[in-house]
Amino acid sequence: MDRATIQVYEERGSSWAAMRRPGRRLDAINFARVVENVVGKGAVRVDLGCGGGRYLAEIGHPAIGIDASLAMLATCRQAVPGSSLVCGDLEAMPFGLRRIKAGWANMSYLHVPRADLPLALADLQRVLDVGAPIDIQVLAGDFEGNDLPDDDVGGRFFAAWQPDAMTDVLVGAGFEDVEVSVTGDLLKAKAVRARTLPDTVRVGMKLLVVGLNPSIYSADAGAPFARPGNRFWPAATAAGVVTRERDAFHALKVDGVGMTDLVKRANARANDLTVDEYADGFSRVERLVRWLRPGAILFAGLAGWRSVVDQKAQPGVQTKRIGGRPVYVMPSPSGANAHAPLDSLIEHMRRASALAEKS
Repeated sequence: MDRATIQVYEERGSSWAAMRRPGRRLDAINFARVVENVVGKGAVRVDLGCGGGRYLAEIGHPAIGIDASLAMLATCRQAVPGSSLVCGDLEAMPFGLRRIKAGWANMSYLHVPRADLPLALADLQRVLDVGAPIDIQVLAGDFEGNDLPDDDVGGRFFAAWQPDAMTDVLVGAGFEDVEVSVTGDLLKAKAVRARTLPDTVRVGMKLLVVGLNPSIYSADAGAPFARPGNRFWPAATAAGVVTRERDAFHALKVDGVGMTDLVKRANARANDLTVDEYADGFSRVERLVRWLRPGAILFAGLAGWRSVVDQKAQPGVQTKRIGGRPVYVMPSPSGANAHAPLDSLIEHMRRASALAEKS
């Protein structure tokens, strides 16, 4: 989260919390019912950015409150005695893979810059179990900055969202059954954690890798191209594109390599994907590229590109660009693709990296 905003809550958060009333109390109670109906009683849920604890007692039990401000956590402990609280950042939560069963976030992710929200939601998807419901509220609109009109605290960073953009980010982050609505200046989003992989993307990527779709194996492992025998990571490390295998978050933060999928739905056979899924996924990827502007895009596999863009496409640099950015298409690194030896995959990776460096 924005560091200056955290400091504001450290200094003035307690007095701010004392003036606030739980206007979404019924929403929180309904969320607790959803969790019990969908996941079951006793499911651990987390209040993401719990602040002074306005909703921690309402979202059901057991619940964990997480907030980046120690002052807010102290206020929360007074408001909800005996509560389980964690000091942590919503962009890097201290929970293990799939440990949380549901997530509630009231006016917390609005303190995350727009370009950083995909990675923050990817981290949320990482800690949530498959099927976990989420309820997120932020500001609606186009504002982003530190001088929000009518902010009675001052000094805080806010990022508002339009419905279509929020839907894209949630789908890319690995959520399904996404419902986004706007009431006045508030945007509410409900979704379910899908059995898939999240995008790991942000501004400043030198290369964006686009896989066809996650395998069930990769989705459950929490890492792209994770199936034994897949040559993506050996080729990428040998080519110097990444410095650690099977870690998409490290690839982004350290190596500047982002990852997404043409189709987010995970399955055992890519042959089950439909033309409509390819087309919808291509449109989403194009919007992502126009927004975040990576140096170049690497399609790992010909099938998706051939289905949507050019049926006769061959590996290499493509004549068509996406969002004004150059595109390189390489053969599938799957172990089942006997026509592409490891040496050739390494060379394709090097060429794609060089294309990104030139752009």
